[in-house]
Amino acid sequence: MKKNILRSITAAALVAASVSGPMLSAPASAQVGGIVHDPRNYSQNILTAARTLEQINNQIKQLQNQATSLLNEARNLQSLPTSTLGELQAQIDQTKQLLTEAEGIAYDVADIRKGFEQRYKGTAFSGPTSALVANAEARWKDSVGAFEDAMKVQAGIVSNMGGTRTSISTIVGASQSATGALQAAQAGNQLLAIQSQQIADLAAVMTAQGRAEMLGAARAAAAEAEGRERFRRFRKGD
Repeated sequence: MKKNILRSITAAALVAASVSGPMLSAPASAQVGGIVHDPRNYSQNILTAARTLEQINNQIKQLQNQATSLLNEARNLQSLPTSTLGELQAQIDQTKQLLTEAEGIAYDVADIRKGFEQRYKGTAFSGPTSALVANAEARWKDSVGAFEDAMKVQAGIVSNMGGTRTSISTIVGASQSATGALQAAQAGNQLLAIQSQQIADLAAVMTAQGRAEMLGAARAAAAEAEGRERFRRFRKGD
């Protein structure tokens, strides 16, 4: 409607200007019914009104652009309504709990040092035969427990895969419907958190498996040392 009004006013102005042109030689002013009519003044007023309407239209467009910009900024600041932080923390806590349940020699420097001094190093072979037997049995329990712990950690991480898959599907779905930069960034951060959790699970499996392998190797070395000690005692008749 505004465009039609503007076109009508502009056309009227052009007609008035052509009427007042030199070809028709119309008078600058005329008196009709006691009213003085000036065509030039009339056309000037029409052009002024057209320009004013055009300026108003431009201002309306600027306000519309500003409103659109504000709406976009509001979307960019809108937070993502979906979060999988609780599920990730629960999975990490489960893996951590499995690691803390290690039997025999735990994942602690002091416990490792103490356990090796008692069952795997030279002092473990200096006692009576009953002590040698007890230490050998303790070493066997360490190895069996370590392999059991590794299998528990592996089973726990496998059970986490279902929850991880659900979390990934949820975050990917939320990212596809993100309406602003903040929501997209938060979705990306949560996907990175899921990836970090998977890396932590992988590190836990490698740690548990490595612990089992090292205790098995230490048990084999201790068994060899014990065999030499038993042979020495046998030769001496102890």
